[in-house]
Amino acid sequence: MFDDTQREFRVVVNDEEQYSIWPADRDLPAGWLGTGHTGSKVDCLNHIDEVWTDLRPLSLRSAH
Repeated sequence: MFDDTQREFRVVVNDEEQYSIWPADRDLPAGWLGTGHTGSKVDCLNHIDEVWTDLRPLSLRSAH
């Protein structure tokens, strides 16, 4: 499913502000929300590289 280069994906984020991709035609898994960005796998992963600059979970970032 994630190796399909023809599939459209969406960028998703969880409560800890961790990002991932998910097939656009599938229901989101529990605990994840769509960010509004969709596209090819490469496009979505490039978008994540741009917006997810601090890889620490929100709870760890908030502890400081």
